[in-house]
Parts: sequence; structure tokens; C-alpha cells
Amino acid sequence: MYMDEFRTYCMNKKGVTESFPFNQSVIVFKVMNKMFALGNVDLFEGMNLKCDPEKAIQLREEYPNLIKPGYHMSKTHWNTVSTQGLDIKLQKKLIDHSYDLVVSSLSKRVQAELDLL
Repeated sequence: MYMDEFRTYCMNKKGVTESFPFNQSVIVFKVMNKMFALGNVDLFEGMNLKCDPEKAIQLREEYPNLIKPGYHMSKTHWNTVSTQGLDIKLQKKLIDHSYDLVVSSLSKRVQAELDLL
């Protein structure tokens, strides 16, 4: 996956915004103001995605060189997913999982606001 594909895929999800809160190199995608994905726009070799803790461990064991504990993130809840050598369908599935995980953690009120968008 290339940066433009990553950006487009994330931005096509309901309620998503993008920003550069850390610096001009790290793009962050949020759903209803909660982060679910980020990546380096200058050197896009991977993306950080939120993940269920048990699934995160399983993925790291199944893809040891391609999925690692989240770089500069909580190692329990985030993975760094390589964009090189990992099937694009799996990359999209992991983005979806991250988005869905964050949406499910939103309050009922915020989920209702998201549904109205």
C-alpha cells in the first residue's frame, strides 16, 4: 500500500478526520476525535494501527517481521504494520479492525452522532 492509498482508504470511512498533531511528517487519522491510524508521509513503510490485545499478539507471532509492537505507542494496544511484503487485503482488514475497535469504544451518544453523518 502506498501513502495515497492509505490516506484515501482511511478518509473514506465515516466520521474520519486527518491532522498532523506531532509534526508535518506524521499524519494521524481519527474517528470522532479518537485516533485509529497514523503513518509517516515522508517515508511510508508502515502504519500504526490500534488492535485488540490478544489479536495483536497473534498477528505478531504469525507475521514476526511484518507486524510488530506499535512504534512509540502502547505495545499492548497498537501494532506497527509493514506496508512492504504484507498483502494489501490484510492491511485493509487491519485498518478496518482498528477503526471498528475505536468506534466500539465511543460513548453511545458519540456513536449516535457518527451514525447521523
